[in-house]
Amino acid sequence: MLARLGVIPASLDEVLAKSRFVFVVATITTENAHLLNAEKLGLMQHGAKLLLLSRAAVADFEALAEAASSGRILVATDVFPEEPVAQDDPIRKVSNMLFSAHRAGALTSALENIGNYVLEDLGQIARGLPPVACKRAERETVMRIRSKPIDKS
Repeated sequence: MLARLGVIPASLDEVLAKSRFVFVVATITTENAHLLNAEKLGLMQHGAKLLLLSRAAVADFEALAEAASSGRILVATDVFPEEPVAQDDPIRKVSNMLFSAHRAGALTSALENIGNYVLEDLGQIARGLPPVACKRAERETVMRIRSKPIDKS
């Protein structure tokens, strides 16, 4: 899939060290909780921008707030460890940190892209070829994905 889109794979360290903008859209797994910690954030260029758009648990929010308040990086996020963020939470006062409501997954363009991927793969399957855009949910992969329980009260 990456080669098909003209993307050259790189390690996380390379991406963080060389990028001026980093978009984080990772799901949370047993292996990547707090992946973006002080050490990884320290690899980023001065003035780089980090946009956290997926799951809060991927980042160590204390380290994220520290990196932003120091002025080394600028952070924008639409996810938080606890939602809604309490009015008196100190993170609300962190400079160089922009907050937004989490709604990216409901964008019409995102839903249309998902539909296009499914249709593309159905065409592949109809021709007797393996799917290329979507991946089968393998038990080993699904078992690693973590999600916070929903409070039904």
